[in-house]
Amino acid sequence: MNLNEVPKLKHTNSDNFFLLCGPCAIEGEDMALRIAEKVISITDKLEIPYVFKGSFKKANRSRIDSFTGIGDEKALKILKKVSETFDIPTITDIHEVSDAVMAAEYVDVLQIPAFLVRQTDLVVAAAQTGKVVNLKKGQFMSPEAMKHAVQKVKDSGSDKAWITDRGTMFGYQDMIVDFRGIPTMKQYAPVVLDVTHSLQQPNQSVGVTGGRPDMIETIARAGVVNNVDGLFIETHFDPANAKSDGANMLHLDNLEQLLTNLTAIRKTVNSL
Repeated sequence: MNLNEVPKLKHTNSDNFFLLCGPCAIEGEDMALRIAEKVISITDKLEIPYVFKGSFKKANRSRIDSFTGIGDEKALKILKKVSETFDIPTITDIHEVSDAVMAAEYVDVLQIPAFLVRQTDLVVAAAQTGKVVNLKKGQFMSPEAMKHAVQKVKDSGSDKAWITDRGTMFGYQDMIVDFRGIPTMKQYAPVVLDVTHSLQQPNQSVGVTGGRPDMIETIARAGVVNNVDGLFIETHFDPANAKSDGANMLHLDNLEQLLTNLTAIRKTVNSL
């Protein structure tokens, strides 16, 4: 895998996992800059290649009154400011074909949400921007099925694809990670483990997704042991009051110890 395909990515020779990390949604400039600055201080210390993550809008919400964003252009400009301020790459979700070209003007990696990864026009539009495309595995899809999503990127003239596992539906209200899927999907593209979304508990009666943040380190450790190329972790300095996915996000204060532990595990795995 050539991490140098991502502009501004640091520590690419550290032989560490790379990290996609940030808030679920861009709620404002100050919060985005505050989170990015903290994560950068940690990842620089641990030599972790880091991409700042933040959704410029949330199109998939349980209820119509759920937070969807502060405005597309406003949020995208904040992502660009994060990139320019700290000289780091950024990633955001896209939901419609028209989002692809628009978002590509502001960010370095385009992410296809799990519920939309079979939408051919969306995947093709993302690939045609020339950006790296992060394909989130549908909760309803097998690891083997993701080869077709990757092939759509390749057939669109690009080989810049990642696969992110974000768990598989287990009944109506839980997710599981099948770690057997990691080596399978690594045959098709670099694999990222979305730790925090894998711990969601969807379809709650109140219309707000629940989660198990107490299991974040358990899932993350297992991913590193099983040779994932990257980790995806959503974090916030006040998860209880975050406007999206607060129930399964990691508190920013807990990130450094987690990444320190995971980096130590990675070094052990690399020595085997």
